[in-house]
Amino acid sequence: MYLTIKETAEYLNFSEDFIKHLIREKRIRALFDGEQFLINKEQFNDHLEQMEKWKKLMELEAEEGIPEDIDYKDED
Repeated sequence: MYLTIKETAEYLNFSEDFIKHLIREKRIRALFDGEQFLINKEQFNDHLEQMEKWKKLMELEAEEGIPEDIDYKDED
């Protein structure tokens, strides 16, 4: 499924200018059909899956809290 720049920006929660910047930098693959850029939605699946895993990991770490200080023996 192909998205326009506006649709891609909404899908990824980025600004349209940032999406255009990523296209110019060739960090997002896009096709130009003569009128507008079209971006394949599937190229973001891996990124979104990794972001979801990272988010869950951060939530788990936040639930655990900060570990207590380990009392090391002072050799002095």
